[in-house]
Amino acid sequence: MQNITHLLRSRRFAPLFATQFLGAFNDSLFKQAVVLFVTYKLFSNPAKEFQFSAIAQGLFILPFFLLSALSGQLADDHDKARLIRIIKLAEVTIMALGGAGIVFASIPLMLAAVFAMGIHSTFFGPIKYAILPQHLSRDEVLGGTGLVEAGTYLAILGGTILAGVLASTPAWAAAITIAVAGLGYLTGRQVPSAPPAAERIAFDRHIIRASVALVSGTMHIRRLFLAILSISFFWTIGAVLIIIFPPLVKNVLGANEQVASLFIAIFSIGIAIGSVLINRLLKSEVSARYAPASVLVMGLFVLMLHFVALSWGRHGPGLTTLGNFIFHPAAGFMIIALLGVAVSGGMFVVPLYAFLTTTVAKTETARTVAANNIVNSGAMVIGSLLAFALSSIGVGPGGQLVLVAAMCVVSAWLGWKLHLACD
Repeated sequence: MQNITHLLRSRRFAPLFATQFLGAFNDSLFKQAVVLFVTYKLFSNPAKEFQFSAIAQGLFILPFFLLSALSGQLADDHDKARLIRIIKLAEVTIMALGGAGIVFASIPLMLAAVFAMGIHSTFFGPIKYAILPQHLSRDEVLGGTGLVEAGTYLAILGGTILAGVLASTPAWAAAITIAVAGLGYLTGRQVPSAPPAAERIAFDRHIIRASVALVSGTMHIRRLFLAILSISFFWTIGAVLIIIFPPLVKNVLGANEQVASLFIAIFSIGIAIGSVLINRLLKSEVSARYAPASVLVMGLFVLMLHFVALSWGRHGPGLTTLGNFIFHPAAGFMIIALLGVAVSGGMFVVPLYAFLTTTVAKTETARTVAANNIVNSGAMVIGSLLAFALSSIGVGPGGQLVLVAAMCVVSAWLGWKLHLACD
């Protein structure tokens, strides 16, 4: 814990942590406000609600697949702190676009802003991980990665709660996202310089060629290949879960926007807990030895979530409030299941991100993270399409939870293979 607390007081880490925290908060506030607004105010058709959630998720992920190769090259070839300032300034404009979409109830504008935020995150993602080995010592990288992940999900928690509170006043949500983007730009200006650690590289602007070269150039290291594969399959599961939550709350549990926000909030708290807990268990060692057990436990909690949803019972046409939800006989089991899924998921994925930045030379960290983002995003798009297709043929959130539980078994197998490769 000393490792963690001293990082939070250090200028080589604290401004980056604050910038990432504010960005994740804003991203969560905006996306959750859009989903709640569309699900509860614009649509009254369960299939359309599910499909809009899938489309929004797919649009946010698509830039990771298309532009990660360019973002990795930029981050390894330029001062990362300077890139952060440019990216965070762009966020202010994007939030203005998204705010206009919310105020005028324009689905095209809202989706355009979601897509633009995906571009923003595509270029910021490699930087936030690749800058850690430049500013931190090797035995601080796992702790720093865990803090970034924990802070991210606590920020998601805050954004989610605020989106639920402001569900009836979307104009306020729009104004706050613009203000937070401006604050993120100011904290980003405090990040210490992180110049490229190598001579300038030849910049390839051809999206497909650069992406193929980046991924193929990264995957030759076996444990790096297995780490990227494990992370990607995990986020395929995550994509399905993110899509499932709003329709599950409204159409299976019969609950309102505040309960939907509670679900995301519990999930965020759990991942934050898991991110810090795994650092304590591993004592700052980068290792996958707890990965298989963690994701198997996650699968068991997903099954628990499924069975609790099945036993929830029928509900009337009116949506129940947060207070009524809390007093439902099965609410405690639902909350325990959600928290269990998130804690075990955080314990699984955080050490794998540390692999990405410690397996290769510092000159290649951003491109390695970018290669991971390409594969991740492709897997998450597949997850979004899978959720969309299953909903189109009548498989609801409850049935899709069973699929998620089965996918956790595959993740455990990949985690075990990674552990053996590292040993």
